[in-house]
Amino acid sequence: MMRCAECKGKGMCGLPRCPIVSRFHAQAASMAKPSASYQGSSPSVFIGSFGYPDVRGGPLLINDSDNPPDWIRQNLGMEDIVGIRARTLRGSSALPAVAGDLQEIALSSVPLDVDVAFERPVAFSLSFDGTVAPVGMTGSVKSMDVIGSAKVERVVDRITSDTDLVATEACVALKDSAVDVYQISKLMTAGLLGRKRKFVPTRWAITAVDDTLSINLKKEIARFPPVEEILVFSGEIFGNRIACILVPGDWKYEMIEVWGKHTLWGGEEDVIVQDREGMTKSGYSPITGAYYSARLAVYEYLKSIRRCARVIVVRSVSNEYWAPLGSWVIREATRKAMAAPPLACPTLDAAVARTVTVIGSGAWVAHSTLIPELRTQRTLNHFW
Repeated sequence: MMRCAECKGKGMCGLPRCPIVSRFHAQAASMAKPSASYQGSSPSVFIGSFGYPDVRGGPLLINDSDNPPDWIRQNLGMEDIVGIRARTLRGSSALPAVAGDLQEIALSSVPLDVDVAFERPVAFSLSFDGTVAPVGMTGSVKSMDVIGSAKVERVVDRITSDTDLVATEACVALKDSAVDVYQISKLMTAGLLGRKRKFVPTRWAITAVDDTLSINLKKEIARFPPVEEILVFSGEIFGNRIACILVPGDWKYEMIEVWGKHTLWGGEEDVIVQDREGMTKSGYSPITGAYYSARLAVYEYLKSIRRCARVIVVRSVSNEYWAPLGSWVIREATRKAMAAPPLACPTLDAAVARTVTVIGSGAWVAHSTLIPELRTQRTLNHFW
């Protein structure tokens, strides 16, 4: 099952449909209502990755929010969110035919009303890969009209209009102007950032924005003094329990993901995946999008307190997390953990013991490569 924890439904096993996803597919299919047209709100857009660079995309159609922080603020449960996503309809079209409309939807700070006709009644077709929130229905777009005009924030208009800014600088400028990561991802996937503009598959855009913002924050945080004591943070959303250890020192980051027995990507035994980095990161993480989402949340906290640290994030997933909702869950769970009052620990071993209590298992400890290093490595702080 290690492969399942790394694949998260992307089809690495070669089967025509992920057998794990089929459980959710069957459960959500009953919520779908086929139709040959749609009149209502479009809060966002979706660009697929199949056949890249010749990809297809279209509007997301739902008279509800597509913004995860809204779901959290409304205190929605997993059943509520699954219901929203099962009713969400994803239009699919060759991009030249709908490019302008999609960009207008992405630019708008409020959902735009649209009128969409499909070539045939839409079909239930679950789409997810562990990074993107699932979508219940898909339909091939025959025609599409955007009703009304986009309401565009001034900073978004200014930065998306600047074709001299490279995409990384545009992402950072938007973040510095308090534009949230979800809006930035939407702008990137719609091809509205950078000098050489093109549509970007949505799941790539989500991780690219997390990574781009983190790399910029890393440069800032590296100049800050270290935290003054060992701290343990914890938080949980939908059976995703996050524990984060901050240790005084220069930047190092490790994440360990634990899928318990009989959980979504687990099996008969716990499945544990680990990855780490120093000041540089090479290669895509085997933990996939969760690695970058959690890292960004930790960076945001460290910038807010103007401190650097050596960080160990442990994510434990229970069977309460019965449907894959996307990497936003890990980002928001880690943000929730970092916003809670931390527990100060006198030693690293005490912090590890506290984390074992929070996670409910110590099996992950043997998979850490940073903990043994921290136990033996001395820093300048030891000599003051």
